[in-house]
Amino acid sequence: MIGQMNSRSIPVAFAIISASLFGIGTPFAKMLIGEIEPIVLAGLLYSGAFLGLSIYAVLNRVLSKERSRSAPLDKKDAPWIAGATVFGGIVAPVCLMTGLTFTTGFAASLLLNLEGLATALIAYFFFKENLGWRLGVAVTCMTVSGIFLSWDPSTNAISLAGPLLLLAAGIAWGVDNNLTRHISCKDPVQIAQVKGLVAGSASLLIALLLGLGVPTNLNIVLALVLGSVSYGASLVFFIQALRGMGASRTGAFFSIGPFFGAALSVVLLNEGLGWTVVPAAVLMIIGVLAIVYERHSHRHTHEEATHSHPHPHDDMSHDHCHEIPVNGQHQHEHVHYPESHDHVHWPDIHHRHGHEDGK
Repeated sequence: MIGQMNSRSIPVAFAIISASLFGIGTPFAKMLIGEIEPIVLAGLLYSGAFLGLSIYAVLNRVLSKERSRSAPLDKKDAPWIAGATVFGGIVAPVCLMTGLTFTTGFAASLLLNLEGLATALIAYFFFKENLGWRLGVAVTCMTVSGIFLSWDPSTNAISLAGPLLLLAAGIAWGVDNNLTRHISCKDPVQIAQVKGLVAGSASLLIALLLGLGVPTNLNIVLALVLGSVSYGASLVFFIQALRGMGASRTGAFFSIGPFFGAALSVVLLNEGLGWTVVPAAVLMIIGVLAIVYERHSHRHTHEEATHSHPHPHDDMSHDHCHEIPVNGQHQHEHVHYPESHDHVHWPDIHHRHGHEDGK
């Protein structure tokens, strides 16, 4: 029982930490967007993720003298990491940074909850992750919330430019999250490094081809530092959460992060808030809770599988023996033999079965 509780609480903690780091990045990016072109800023943020994680990897290797407990990427992972990099490293951040020029940091933060919704929808319809009736509640609440955030009561007009760009960013990150799920067993630091290097370089190259200048003052340092935390460290924790919860649940917990960004926007940007943000925030919270608070259990069958990923020996899935006793998290190739049972579970790396009844 303790092992099962830990297996559920640890990925939740990873998802919340990831969401918090990403969420607080939006108001800081809003502050930089007036000084740096959106495409340039997107490139600098992912370049910062690569630089920050590279420094961490070198220091960790020197100080700990231990190899990573996660398997490195290999050739068969190339399509997944390539797709994730294009959608999540180039398309999504460019849409977000451009969208920030049309909307407030507060509204943008709340609208980023659409990433969690997009992740859940893509996981449900294309990768067969189970969600049930809660998905309908979340879709309804977040859609109405988005309308509130797009509406200007003073003119009775709906401004679509910013929200549509942020919706596009959310969908692109939703695709990214589902593609990354397929390689979540691999080294999360290496995944984030590859994504940061390729996405950062591509965005900066596009900016240079368009004749956009890269700042040479303190702003470039601030952007790189922000990227190392809100995109680099956040992505590492996110991948570890994907490993334990699957894309839809991780996306749902990740929706907590934008509320940190919204609160910080009020403090940092001194933004005036209209009455529409109140029902919008309430609906967003209801939508997130509809997916987060669930217990999914049914009789299911595990087919025989051989794979490698970090694991302990205090859960029901990893009861194999070692010639030399091993304690704590460790990694090696191991076999899961066929088994049928019934217990509460998430669509983690061991529970990616289908659901014929849709439950």
